[in-house]
Amino acid sequence: MNLKKQKLIRLTLSYIAIAIMFSIILYPVAWIIGSSFNPGQSLSGSSIIPKNATLSHYKELFDLEQSNYLIWYWNSLKVSLSTMALTVLMVSLTAYAFSRYRFVGRKNGLMTFLILQMIPNFAALIAIFVLALVTDLLDTHLGLILVYVGGQIPMNTWLMKGYLDTIPKELDESAKMDGAGHFRIFFQIVMPLAKPIIAVVALFSFIAPFADFIIASILLRSEEKYTLPVALYDMVAKQFGAEFTTFAAGSVLIAIPIAGLFLYFQKYFVSGLTAGGTKG
Repeated sequence: MNLKKQKLIRLTLSYIAIAIMFSIILYPVAWIIGSSFNPGQSLSGSSIIPKNATLSHYKELFDLEQSNYLIWYWNSLKVSLSTMALTVLMVSLTAYAFSRYRFVGRKNGLMTFLILQMIPNFAALIAIFVLALVTDLLDTHLGLILVYVGGQIPMNTWLMKGYLDTIPKELDESAKMDGAGHFRIFFQIVMPLAKPIIAVVALFSFIAPFADFIIASILLRSEEKYTLPVALYDMVAKQFGAEFTTFAAGSVLIAIPIAGLFLYFQKYFVSGLTAGGTKG
C-alpha cells in the first residue's frame, strides 16, 4: 500500500470519528431545539423536526403575566456576572502573589488549593447551608455569589499561576527600576500580558454558576429569587404542571449568553495559543 493510499485511509477514518462525535453531541441539542417548537406540553408527541412548529412557548416565557422567566434570567445573569468579576479579581491577585512572591506558607497554601480543588462544592452542601443560615445569607443572591466565588478560587488560582510563571520576571524588575509600585506592575504590566488566561478564568467562572442547579436549589427559597436551572426544574417538577416543551424553550435560551461570551473571548484564546507557539 503506497503512502498516498495510507494517508487517504487515515483521513477518512478521522472524518468518520469526527462525524460520530458530532452526532453524539448534536443529537440531544437538536432534540431540545425541536421540542421547543412543538405544540402542546408533552414530549411524547414531540419530534426533532416539528410538523406544526410554533413560537407559543417562547412567547409564554416572555409574557410577564404568565411566567417569571425574565426575572429568573436576570437573576442568573446577575449572579453569574458578579461571580465572574469577583473571581477574576480574587484569582488574579492570589495567583500573582503565589507566582511572584516568596513567603512563609506559600507551598502549604498551594498544596491546600490543590486538595480543595479535588473536592466538589456539592460535597459540602450541609456545611454551606448551615453557614448561609448562620450568616443570614440564606435565600440571598449575595450568599450564592460568595459560595460560587469561593469554589472557583482554588482551581483557577493554579491555572492562572502556571500562566503567570511564564511571564518573565525581568519585566517586573525593570518596572521597579523605573519606580513602579506593586499595584502598577500588576495592573499595567502583568495583567495585560495575561489576557488569554483571564479570558479562560472569566469564561469558566461565568458558565459554572449560570448552569448550576444543586447549590442554587439549596440556598434559594423564594421563587422570585430563583436562577434559571432551579426555575426550569420547578417548571417540570410540578405535580400537575409538567410543561416540558416550555422547559425546552427556556433551556435553548440559556445557551445564548454562554455562546456570546465564548465568541467574545475567542480572540484571546487564539492570541494566547499563537503567543505560546512563537515564543523563543
